[in-house]
Amino acid sequence: MAFMLQTAPSLLNVRQPLLITAIAAALLAGCATRSEPPTAAVPEPAQPAKAEQGTDEAAMESPIQASNFAHWKQEFAPRARAAGISERTLRSALAGARLQPSIVRLDRSQPEFTRTPWQYLDSAVSAQRIRTGKLKMQEYAASLQAASQRYGVPAPVIAAIWGMESNYGSNFGSFSAVDALATLAFDGRRAEWAQKELIAALRIIDNGDIDAAHMISSWAGAMGNTQFLPSVFLQYAVDADGDGRRDIWGSMADVAASTANYLASSGWNPGEPWGVEVRLPANFDYARTELSTRQNSSAWAAEGVQSMNAQALPAMAGASIIAPAGARGPAFMVGSNFRAILRYNNSTNYALAVSLLASQLAGNGGVSAEWPRDLGALTREQTRALQTALSQRGFATGAADGVMGPATRAGLRQYQQSEGLVADGYPTLELLQRLQAGNPSQKQ
Repeated sequence: MAFMLQTAPSLLNVRQPLLITAIAAALLAGCATRSEPPTAAVPEPAQPAKAEQGTDEAAMESPIQASNFAHWKQEFAPRARAAGISERTLRSALAGARLQPSIVRLDRSQPEFTRTPWQYLDSAVSAQRIRTGKLKMQEYAASLQAASQRYGVPAPVIAAIWGMESNYGSNFGSFSAVDALATLAFDGRRAEWAQKELIAALRIIDNGDIDAAHMISSWAGAMGNTQFLPSVFLQYAVDADGDGRRDIWGSMADVAASTANYLASSGWNPGEPWGVEVRLPANFDYARTELSTRQNSSAWAAEGVQSMNAQALPAMAGASIIAPAGARGPAFMVGSNFRAILRYNNSTNYALAVSLLASQLAGNGGVSAEWPRDLGALTREQTRALQTALSQRGFATGAADGVMGPATRAGLRQYQQSEGLVADGYPTLELLQRLQAGNPSQKQ
């Protein structure tokens, strides 16, 4: 192995309450001794029991919920068996899964306070993360270069994903993936998704890639150095060191190859950069700063878009301009490789953080333009108020969910255009206050 396997105390070896043990025994009583799935058709299993919606963490720790969880495992077993999961894995992993009330709390909580793009990037692309990343790239140069040559993804990009996902292997969670996904499936808020991921996790165990005790994940079931969900692991994880196991927990060769394979399969183009910071012309229409607006970099150059160093823009097909902080902040031209990173995590801030971290790991500089640090981020409640105010004035934003998605940005841009403002779609407290007051906004 390229580095020490990170382990946590097994969450599956703790003595279970007698009630769970008794019901688990009933679950296993009918298990056959052979590991192959039955050849006869399996009837459609009954719908598994679910946790009561809205229950708090204390209620999830009650003996009643423990009993319900044990019953849920008993009813879920036929579905796993029908999917081809062996009786051995049902006995070793599913029957021993423990209800984790803290996971329910984490899944239901939404932080009220959000961060601005520059606050996010200050943390994600910190000086410490850059220094550590450069050291890790030296330490694991052979694995990173092998993955880069095999899949066409630059080593700094692979390392940047690793740094973002698990801080270079120092933090990839403290939960059993089986515990986490079984708890989420039982809770019911995302039951169908969690059940599918749980079956995928059991299949990984069945395949011999790792055992349940060492299948460490985040509370949401994202596993190992790469933070792959089990379904993603089954599709993209790679056994690069040839030991017969796809080990994203303890083999750097497997970690690097699996990450590169995911990006390559997501459309990474070895002939293009992720993007470049740009300077926009004075008359630029900021309503076009969306990933859905695409044209060749030569067309952007013809409109007056320039690189920050006055050199020619890199050749990129289907390039977009983004301005994460609106008209007062930096702008970037991004292409297909930026979108490949978005496939890993569908957040513009995340993809930009990976891209900027990779650039600095490769020895390049950071962002040149200044961020508008005098502006604060709207809270979720303020964003909901903004969405409501826009809708009341006839600018569609979709549901008032407190999230600044494409529909809300489009509605805000329409409002800004109606007021003669720069239509950058960036939410500010001033815009919210003027909307709520019903007063026309002053031009920016």
